[in-house]
Amino acid sequence: MAVYDNILKKIHEYNRNNSTAASDVVRDGEKFESIIMDELLNLEIPFSEEEGLGKYLDLHEFYNVFINSKFGYPLDYTDYIDKFPEFDDENEELIPLKFKGTKQYRDYIEGVFEYLVGFLDRTEPLMFLDRVFKNLEAEFENQWKKRPRTTTIYDVIENFDECNTVESLIELGSVKLRECLEVLGLKSGGTVLQKAARVLLAKNTPVNKLERKHFKKRTEDKATVLLEVKVKKLCEILKETLDRTRQHVKNRLAMTAKELADDDREADDVLDLEEIDGEEDDDDDNKVVNVNKKLSMPYWLYKFHGLDQEFKCQICGDCTYKGRRSFENHFWEKQHEYGMRCLGIPNSKMFYEITEIDEAKELWESIRLREGLTQWCPETDEECEDGDGNIYTKKTYMDLVRQGLI
Repeated sequence: MAVYDNILKKIHEYNRNNSTAASDVVRDGEKFESIIMDELLNLEIPFSEEEGLGKYLDLHEFYNVFINSKFGYPLDYTDYIDKFPEFDDENEELIPLKFKGTKQYRDYIEGVFEYLVGFLDRTEPLMFLDRVFKNLEAEFENQWKKRPRTTTIYDVIENFDECNTVESLIELGSVKLRECLEVLGLKSGGTVLQKAARVLLAKNTPVNKLERKHFKKRTEDKATVLLEVKVKKLCEILKETLDRTRQHVKNRLAMTAKELADDDREADDVLDLEEIDGEEDDDDDNKVVNVNKKLSMPYWLYKFHGLDQEFKCQICGDCTYKGRRSFENHFWEKQHEYGMRCLGIPNSKMFYEITEIDEAKELWESIRLREGLTQWCPETDEECEDGDGNIYTKKTYMDLVRQGLI
């Protein structure tokens, strides 16, 4: 009993000396909300400005690769996304067949695939793409074994019936012969003579009866086709997003310059800075002031994108751009290009960050003087020759003619 009393006494004494310790005890999950909010505030924004928080696809990078590559051709961004991702030539050929085996095209299609997978990971993190691709690869293997060969030499070389000898084929040139061999899946290396002999052999012998040694390895082509199939599947999953992107781009084309500027700055104008300045004492640091009633954005996100900064461009007619990103992008937009064209100045990288008209003119004049670029002046630049073969400027020549010396 004495032992019990001693233990109880020690417990009471400890509680008297540590009476404030219990105030630090919190219920399970009581601090979770503040922890989660701290994490969200420090969260890195996973979407670009063009993606609109996952509403649209940003295909500008791949569009630029397409129009500047050998397998592409010039077209508007609207036409590109309308055809995207059509790679075959069932209805209209977007990618020429002869470029399908090039490294440049493989890099392009790999980039498209990685972007679409990354976009789905950000917008649909619970989607199990591994399962989708596993079933798709199994189906692809079966179809690849059964695929028909519809490509012939006549798809590459017109009037091929007239080429009956190696010499006549050599006249077509090495590039044309190589394209023909690549389309047929034959080895395309070697000299022009070897290529011509290989093409002539393919003309006189059915492709399915040629020896295996004449064919190149199809592993790379197969991998490229598989990537195309996967990209098409991803676009089926993202059909609504892709349609929304197409409509968004078309809507922007129908807008006036003022409407475009308002649309580009829709996220910028969400917060009324004067109203925010008047509410600085508010305890809620993440209070949202929705002026346009179209989009809500916390003030920290507004500042994160630098949308509180304004940039003016005199060349664009004193247009104001909010945010550094919008300002940098406008240098390659039609409005700025039109302003530079009106000034008679090429819109090149040398004039990047130049917004004042006088500054642009001074820089252009200095570039012309440094590189010797002068405007054509007939009086001094045009040359005339007399009967003896002497060369004069036009002004000197006309003076001599008037004096009767020539």
